[in-house]
Amino acid sequence: MKGGGGGGGGGGGGGKRRWKVLVIGVMVLVILSMLVPLAFLLGLHNSFHSPGPVVTVQPSSPFNSLTRINATKHSQRDISDRVDAVLQKLNPVIPKKRDINGGSRDMNKTSISGSKKKGVPVSPAVVANPSPANKTKIEVSYKGVHRAVVSVDESQRTCQVKYGSYCLWREENKEPMKDAKVKHMKDLLFVARAYYPSIAKMPSQSKLTRDMKQNIQEFERILSESSADGDLPPQVDKKFEKMEGVISKAKSFPVDCNNVDKKLRQILDLTEDEASFHMKQSVFLYQLAVQTMPKSLHCLSMRLTVEHFKSASVDIEDSEKFSDPSLLHFVIISDNILASSVVINSTVVHARESKNFVFHVLTDEQNYFAMKQWFIRNPCKQAAIQVLNIEKMEVDHSDMKLSLPTEFRVSFPSGDNRTDYLSIFSPSHYLLPKIFRKLRKVVVLDHDVVVQRDLSPLWDLDMDGKVNGAVKSCSVRLGQIKSLKRGSFDANACLWMSGLNVINLARWRELGVSETYQKFYKQMSSEGEPREAIALKASLLTFQDKVYALDDKWALSGLGYDYYIKPQTIKNAATLHYNGNMKPWLEMGIPQYKSYWRKHLNREDGFLSDCNVNP
Repeated sequence: MKGGGGGGGGGGGGGKRRWKVLVIGVMVLVILSMLVPLAFLLGLHNSFHSPGPVVTVQPSSPFNSLTRINATKHSQRDISDRVDAVLQKLNPVIPKKRDINGGSRDMNKTSISGSKKKGVPVSPAVVANPSPANKTKIEVSYKGVHRAVVSVDESQRTCQVKYGSYCLWREENKEPMKDAKVKHMKDLLFVARAYYPSIAKMPSQSKLTRDMKQNIQEFERILSESSADGDLPPQVDKKFEKMEGVISKAKSFPVDCNNVDKKLRQILDLTEDEASFHMKQSVFLYQLAVQTMPKSLHCLSMRLTVEHFKSASVDIEDSEKFSDPSLLHFVIISDNILASSVVINSTVVHARESKNFVFHVLTDEQNYFAMKQWFIRNPCKQAAIQVLNIEKMEVDHSDMKLSLPTEFRVSFPSGDNRTDYLSIFSPSHYLLPKIFRKLRKVVVLDHDVVVQRDLSPLWDLDMDGKVNGAVKSCSVRLGQIKSLKRGSFDANACLWMSGLNVINLARWRELGVSETYQKFYKQMSSEGEPREAIALKASLLTFQDKVYALDDKWALSGLGYDYYIKPQTIKNAATLHYNGNMKPWLEMGIPQYKSYWRKHLNREDGFLSDCNVNP
């Protein structure tokens, strides 16, 4: 019995202790539930971010990781400031129009002394510090149309930093709102609902209460039947006047501020969520359009593949030409038939002696037969064209998948509202010395390039022992990439561009450039960053002190995102690089630049009309 009584007493003591712990836990939760909303309302959450105005690095493709690496520090603001900031984000974003008449653009300059503009490569996990933020005003004109003075504010910069060329495309393709009055009606309805409960509690304002209720019901009825301004009834303007009148009267009376504040906060939350949803949806659809192969090009590839096997085409290849180091060899890495064709056609048209030109097109297994059949049907004067399936190449390398040049978005979020795109070698480029073992020098052309001059002089360049001849971009310096370890490179070195590259294969093999790239790539793979970011940093470090700066006139970049390049600037360039999302073979391409690309397309091929190819 004693043992039983002792056990019962111990159980009672344990129950009391558990009860005390439970009470303490509930009290702690109640205190936290009060403090957390209070801290949020006071804006203390804004101080949780890391300091420094930094920008994320993102690939131009939306289907890769867009994870923010370092957050931007925000200053503490009260509730009204945060509301104003949200409303500012809803305003249309107007891009800065740049006048680049005469000379080269920032992305093509090989030296910028004392420049105050610092760019930041925007691709995965590489972050750079921009210059201090400045609000600037600029006045520009294009095609004789005078544009208003534009104030570059935070909301404009934020759009391009987050979404890149989508903001430029949206501004250029903006359509008039078809539901402006409908949206205004919704706003008035929300405001009326906010004031109605307070007015209804005033016995002396029964008439105003009835008027407000009647107007609210009338607006609800109209909005239930209308989604655009064209659906509104003819006398809607009078209804606007009545609603605005009753709201004005309601504002003249003392009301319950808490109720009005609650309703207006609901409006804010709903508007912010709706705007964010539509923005993300628009960006996704835009990126889907620019990243997906058009149905017509897919049709063309399938038709050519079928034709290749049906006709049993005999491909007469001159293997001696393909390995003759005395000839002028071009390399194109592409999975796009039309793009490759335009590059070759434009190069041959402007060549003085096309018989000395040899083109090597590296493609994947899916497009290999279609690419071969196209060039059998459409030969290019006396130039020799070799199509290679990179997936079937006998090269001592594990990864034999085709990879196109990688494009990284470069944003200038402070003091300059613009977006640029930087293209860098892909892993496939580092296989070139092994694929073309007998060649000593090649010119590598991206498939989004159009040639406007004879490229033969590139073989006469003395590159001073350098490996890669490329146009440099000094708007972005190597030292601005924060994730690179200091001390292992020249921080003031300019970045270089792919698109047009003169490659000294003999010097490449001698210095072991491919092995150096693989070493850097493996070392950085352990850091847990996206592979695009690793490839960017590995390429930049690999070619440190190995790049020969070509004259800016050899290549003009930006035709895939910049709407405001002067025609004279385009005319003076030897090659045009359509880097960016808006490629010329896409419907989303910039209209005024498509003609430079279209004129080198062979429109006489019957398959183009059969597949409705009309870029």
